[in-house]
Formats: sequence, structure tokens, C-alpha cells
Amino acid sequence: MAVQPIPEGYPRVTPYLCVDPAAAAIDFYVSVLGADERMRMPAPGGKIGHAELALGNSVIMLADEYPDLNFRSPKSVGGTPITLHVYVEDVDAVFARALAQGAKELSAVKDEFYGDRTGQFEDPFGHRWNVATHVEDVTAEEMEKRAADAMKSMDSKKNGS
Repeated sequence: MAVQPIPEGYPRVTPYLCVDPAAAAIDFYVSVLGADERMRMPAPGGKIGHAELALGNSVIMLADEYPDLNFRSPKSVGGTPITLHVYVEDVDAVFARALAQGAKELSAVKDEFYGDRTGQFEDPFGHRWNVATHVEDVTAEEMEKRAADAMKSMDSKKNGS
């Protein structure tokens, strides 16, 4: 039997998060996002050398920070340019749990023109999450109209109108 180049049970793209402390992050992601812990490999000093979480049909890999290996968390490097987008069954409930467990609100939950109800938070470990629930199917024609209206609204806010 040939070895599969992409292992079964792994999507082609899998985020790998550097988190400090990883054990607390696993607890947060399980509690807030409903992730399931697939595996955890302990490392010396009580650290986590590698862990994997399942979130629906996605996988998130993570480990503790290892500055000696230049593996640093967002808090060590002054933030992150990455936002992880996650669809959930009830965005309002997930967002409320995240805030109750120490996340910082970046954008309040609201209905968006493209048919999602969405909000964004920064977790206590410095990672940004956009959580959303799809609430409306929007046709391509309607999407184009709504997008144009949204851009006009953004321009008027930017110009102080």
C-alpha cells in the first residue's frame, strides 16, 4: 500500500499556531469554539511540543512558544497579521463565550451584506478570530448591489459625510 502524500484526516491547509501557554489555549478553543482535542505531545518543562484540534472538518495544530527555535507567539512579536475565519452554529453565543473567557472584542457581531452574521475577537493568546454564522443566501446580482452600497457607505464614513 502506497503512502498518501496528504495524510487522511488532514486538509491541505492547516493553521499551526504558536501559543503561550498552549494548554490554556487548548482549553479556550475547546470551550469557546467547540474544538475536539485530537492529540497532545508533551515536551520538557511542562510545555506542549505539538497538539492537534479538530474543528468541524478542519484541523488546527499548535504548540507552546519556543523562542530558541524562533517559534514565537503573537504576543512576543507585537501582534498577528492573520485572522482565522470560523463558521459556527450560533455566532452570538460563541462570541459571548469568548469575551467571558478573556477575549477582546475587535468588531461587534452584526449582520453583513454578504449574508453572514459575524464578529471578530482577539483571544487571550493574541490570535484573531472572525466567527460567523451564515444567515442568508444572497444571489450574485444582489451581492454585487450590496457590495457597491457597502463601499459607498465606507467611503462616506471615511470622508466624514
